[in-house]
Amino acid sequence: MVEVSKLAREGVLQPKEALWATGRKKDQLTIGIPKENSYQENRVPLTPLSVGLLVENGHQVLMESGAGEASNFLDHHYSEQGAQIVYNKQEVYQCDLVIKIASPTLQEVDLMRSRQVLFSSQQPSLMNREVLSALMRKQVTALSFEYLEDEGGHLSVVRAMSEIVGATSVLIAAEYLSNVFDGKGLMLGGVTGVPPTEMVIIGAGTVGEFAARTAIALGAQVKVFDSSVYRLRRLQNNVGNRVFTSVIQPIVLNKAVRTCDVVIGAVRAKNGRTPCLISEDTVSKMKPNSVLIDVSIDQGGCFETSRVTNHEKPVFRKYDVIHYCVPNIASRVARTATYALTNIFTPILLEIGECGGMNNMIWANQGIRSAIYLYHGNLTNKDMADYFNIPCKDLNLIVMANL
Repeated sequence: MVEVSKLAREGVLQPKEALWATGRKKDQLTIGIPKENSYQENRVPLTPLSVGLLVENGHQVLMESGAGEASNFLDHHYSEQGAQIVYNKQEVYQCDLVIKIASPTLQEVDLMRSRQVLFSSQQPSLMNREVLSALMRKQVTALSFEYLEDEGGHLSVVRAMSEIVGATSVLIAAEYLSNVFDGKGLMLGGVTGVPPTEMVIIGAGTVGEFAARTAIALGAQVKVFDSSVYRLRRLQNNVGNRVFTSVIQPIVLNKAVRTCDVVIGAVRAKNGRTPCLISEDTVSKMKPNSVLIDVSIDQGGCFETSRVTNHEKPVFRKYDVIHYCVPNIASRVARTATYALTNIFTPILLEIGECGGMNNMIWANQGIRSAIYLYHGNLTNKDMADYFNIPCKDLNLIVMANL
């Protein structure tokens, strides 16, 4: 016992630091984040802290220089968390998995390598057939954010962006009602003794719900129209206030639109174009300097007078009504949108590593499986197959055959 104590005092039995060889793990991912080329796309899929979490879990993140600047995340914010900043876009597209916001261009697909994994936005109606064919030739496995489902079966990215768009659209309306933008000079809401601002929201989905919630909190008088009584009842229960609701009856809807101060079009179509619900004649009879915000513009718009605008020139006037028809409203608050996206993407990327790769993840996770539209170059999304008239293959059968 004396000998042991003596050795301990002399430091012979003290633990020593040693370097441990850490070769590439089987489930280690190299994740590439390119800078967005899409016009006025300001979001980035991962925040610096999320990148740090991925690096801590053994993954390697390559980021194109300037990819986060539009969201006010600078290169050194990412490099301090362990990301490798690269200045050549081609290096990013050689990673195991590429994650970006906008759908890839043909030039970006050319930079990709065979059998790569791609995470991006991809709506069937906005997809280019040449891009799809190029991805298929390179046998890419591609996931679309629009189809990504959470544990409850909800479209997680669509819902997150809809919440942001709903709340932001009301704040935009408040700006254009003010004198600063040559509006009516109204405060959205009201004060004691002054009648509140009247707002009509067409659509009782997530966008409509969060628009109503924000407008009511500001004190506005809100009317919500939708074709579904179920959605109207759900909105009323979720908002927690007695709000005017009505199914879409043309006479009632047109009367409400003509007399309101703000109208927000938040109707979504499952497939194809959004139905046009408000005619040019109705818009021409609206009060001067009223504000019209068409959130549905990326699907064609629900107002006959709508036309696509952008963040640099977001509005135009027709019949003395201010029209705001920017498709990508979430990019207006890019940093908030990035935080919302990274909360969804980071757990998925970590789980892919834990599962041992994308193939295992697809088999284990139904939400991921529903978002896959290309698997090793095989088209597996029925909406895209119908849109381009291309044969669709069953993803479950393909994955099982490859196990």
